[in-house]
Amino acid sequence: MAALVKCRVLVQAFRCQTSIINGVCRSDSVLHTFLTERAHCARHVFNGGVRLHSSEVKSGDDLIVRHLDGEDSGIVVLGINRPESKNAISKNLVTMMSEAVESLKKNNKVRTVILCSLVPGVFCAGADLKERAKMHQSEVGPFVTKARTLITELGNLPMPTIAALDGAALGGGLEMALACDIRVAAASAKMGLVETKLAIIPGAGGTQRLPRTVGVSVAKELIFAARVLSGEEAKRLGLVNHAVEQNPSGDAAYLRALDLAREFIPQGPIAIRMAKLAINQGMEVDLKTGLAIEEACYSQVIPTQDRLEGLLAFKEKRPPRFKGE
Repeated sequence: MAALVKCRVLVQAFRCQTSIINGVCRSDSVLHTFLTERAHCARHVFNGGVRLHSSEVKSGDDLIVRHLDGEDSGIVVLGINRPESKNAISKNLVTMMSEAVESLKKNNKVRTVILCSLVPGVFCAGADLKERAKMHQSEVGPFVTKARTLITELGNLPMPTIAALDGAALGGGLEMALACDIRVAAASAKMGLVETKLAIIPGAGGTQRLPRTVGVSVAKELIFAARVLSGEEAKRLGLVNHAVEQNPSGDAAYLRALDLAREFIPQGPIAIRMAKLAINQGMEVDLKTGLAIEEACYSQVIPTQDRLEGLLAFKEKRPPRFKGE
């Protein structure tokens, strides 16, 4: 009975998700595009700090949000851009990311989100300790709570999210990556939850998401030792999905993440969102309840136009044209 009641509640949530999917997209003033486009997407960032598909950018922005176009339409790139502090997590970055995530949550045209760095050699060095040192003790707790909420909301985005780690991802930087569905790292990248070196603990989800990713005993060892892993070591432990050799441009992980996002685009967008919801919710409950959640998710795709289009395209032996309806 408890599972049935929970399932009914989840169905209501799924209906809400579907209404968001079919809702009207609202643009947000925080969203920007990059400075120039480089030859047919061959190079994307670093060695000059520019990416493709762009027109204007405010150089002081800590976060730059780019909506790709053409065949990549539906992919959104969140680029962290704090070169003076190795992309450390500041009050302003948390505010900008929170606004961007809230906007993406309501955008039915977004198929996949890639989180990456616009700063060569680093993904995110964790909390901005220089800023933290200036905070009154009473300010620290609320700030960590706000950062934790941001990372939770990033994890709750309805569409697939990919973290591209082309450099160091330490502390809160790795916690952001752990909130994403998929992680891709350069083999040379360094990552770890190193908070115990400062006599604190991971405070933005690391103690919960790392064990769910690599297992409890491995996570304990990594956190207790404040161990830093290479991309290759992280791949062996299952911390990242892919470890790729870094290229001269320094954006190999980003390019691999982009390739993955392109694999997701042709699939039914509502189906992908429901699949993500079923997996995320199902992993937190027993198998019987998880199967009920899956059934509830499946019921949400049955009345969609996309499902009918998929059947028609199969019959007519052509690629489907999904609209997220």
